[in-house]
Amino acid sequence: MRGDVTVHDKPTTAPRAEDEPAEDVGALVVRARAGNGAAWTRLVERYSRLLWSITRSYGLGTADAGDVVQTTWLRLVERIDQIQEPAAVGRWLVVTARRESLRTARRASAHRELIADDVLAAPVYTTPEERALARERLGQVAVALEALPRRCQVLLRLLAVAPSYAELSAALEMPLGSIGPTRARCLDRLMRRLAS
Repeated sequence: MRGDVTVHDKPTTAPRAEDEPAEDVGALVVRARAGNGAAWTRLVERYSRLLWSITRSYGLGTADAGDVVQTTWLRLVERIDQIQEPAAVGRWLVVTARRESLRTARRASAHRELIADDVLAAPVYTTPEERALARERLGQVAVALEALPRRCQVLLRLLAVAPSYAELSAALEMPLGSIGPTRARCLDRLMRRLAS
């Protein structure tokens, strides 16, 4: 990593930008590129509150918001040499934070829907025998899944967490139109394994 960068886990209580002497953001970026830790610290101090406010505007909780802020700074560390207008780093950070926030919010929403669907669809096991049978059945599914070809294993596992077929298509480098038919074939193989 370039220099010593301290990224705050929570919004800082640093003075507001209008209370500070004017500092050339472009010069800070140039110094940060060269590995100047103090320049990185000043950039973090200058923009962290803004990034936190962006994440909160997407309704993210503290943990997710912190992850987005960290990821945004990581993206800057990875791409600082590619920023053409150093003075525009603030806009770059805002766009990156918005994209990461949107991605995280979508993922969290899909996860909540999956959990809600599971809670609504899952039978309630009240006796120890019912719970034991359910665990045994889950174990059988896991064993049958492991016996499938690798592509089916990956596809079926990702289907459980991927928010959309488009994201699944990108993750698997598979045409969007072939996901449904491939899913059907994989589920058919899984059901046959479970039946045998």
